[in-house]
Amino acid sequence: MPTFDHLILNGRPGGGKSELIEFLKSAPSADRAERYHIGEIVELDDFVWLWDKFVEDDLWEEIGEQRLYSRRIPGGYVQSEGDRLLEMIYGKFNHVVRRDYASRPAFYDDHTLFLEFARGVADGGYRKAYDALSGDILERAAILYISVSYEESCRRNEARYQEKLAHSILAHKLPDEALERFSAAQDWEELTEGRDDGYLEVKGHQVPFVTVHNEPEVTDAADLEARYGPALRRLRVLAEDAA
Repeated sequence: MPTFDHLILNGRPGGGKSELIEFLKSAPSADRAERYHIGEIVELDDFVWLWDKFVEDDLWEEIGEQRLYSRRIPGGYVQSEGDRLLEMIYGKFNHVVRRDYASRPAFYDDHTLFLEFARGVADGGYRKAYDALSGDILERAAILYISVSYEESCRRNEARYQEKLAHSILAHKLPDEALERFSAAQDWEELTEGRDDGYLEVKGHQVPFVTVHNEPEVTDAADLEARYGPALRRLRVLAEDAA
């Protein structure tokens, strides 16, 4: 069964990206490939890379040096205004994909690589992000955008923190100031001209996309299947038509 090579997973923080990945990981491999066109899942989540840089700032500060990328606020960190950290992160996506995956064609025989990130207009939005991705990524990519309102993003961010899901990436919380930066204003509807599916032209590549409207929140497996199954199957049809 053909599966996605690169699935770019976007949407506001707290919108449901991590929940979708956990749902897909829980499915038997054969069912996941047949029903959702997803192979064994490998994740590249830029939240991890950003957090590492913020922790490095703490270490610089401990030895009397200036912080480079962030400032501390109650409950976490906020990226410094005007820096170019996110531009470096795009380069890291390109470097890691080229080094670890695109150079190993057999990897895609039974794996799907997820590239997960959120971008607000203040940082150039999704248009800037896609334009910064390499041809190695774009030529075999499809985009799934999970849509929730800013208010719902805020609500879920607080709710999942309160649940304190031990040993899970879902347990982190973005401070309100950081959430506003990445979530309040997004350019997705402008970029897609309000369409729920179709293609985005990025650097000469026709990249298929589907938007999933993820309100109200669902957690039951049957409801998750009903919401995401048709979207992933539609995305696969678009990807095959573009090939």
